[in-house]
Amino acid sequence: MLKEERHQTILSEVELHNRILLTDIAEALDVSIDTVRRDVKELDADNKLRKVHGGAISLGFRSNNTRNDNIYKLDHKIKIAEKALGLLKDGGVIFVDGGTTCLELARLIPTNLDLTCFTHSLPVAMELLTKSKITVILVGGQVSRESQSAIGANAIHNLSEIRVDYSFIGTGYVDSYYGLTEFDWDIVQVKKAIIKSSKKSVLLSISEKLNSQHRYKTCDINAINTMITELEPENDLLKPFRNHDIRLI
Repeated sequence: MLKEERHQTILSEVELHNRILLTDIAEALDVSIDTVRRDVKELDADNKLRKVHGGAISLGFRSNNTRNDNIYKLDHKIKIAEKALGLLKDGGVIFVDGGTTCLELARLIPTNLDLTCFTHSLPVAMELLTKSKITVILVGGQVSRESQSAIGANAIHNLSEIRVDYSFIGTGYVDSYYGLTEFDWDIVQVKKAIIKSSKKSVLLSISEKLNSQHRYKTCDINAINTMITELEPENDLLKPFRNHDIRLI
């Protein structure tokens, strides 16, 4: 495979999943980890992604309260966030996960809506703080440099002491049979705690992530009450999910 083709594959994967591991890409491309490491270093130098220990992250994954339009399939993520707004009500207590789609939800919450919002994501917390009627509660713990979210035992303990109406979560991979999965064990443990702390869990996911899986399991698909994609619920791509006890929006 030519270097240009490798670079395109790497960029496609990092844009879709926000984060990738060098080992995964090396296996997918059937090349050495050293080759992938050089490719990622070159792409980082060209300002097309950010190299991190053991992998890479997309440019849109690290955010702050300044609007970042360099986000993969931003129009799809905005559409998903707009659909999710229909679940919000005055006086509600919610949890908003980290990730680019959940950040779009935080941006779009109306300023006149009275909510209590828990989050473990620094970018999401900063965005929510711009809305005067939202009470923002940051779940603390060790902060991941890659995701800019709290992880670890302290975050999990804090989540065990709350109960929210809805949690809005993202995922790296989702499959109708294998459920939600990730490659990051620490992130999986936090997501498990988020789902456990929620009366109802809402998955926000672009359709390109459907029918994909990784090594660490977050939950079965039936642990999610609602899944929101940019697609219409009747779309054929969602047919496998209609066999489960899950609401599609």
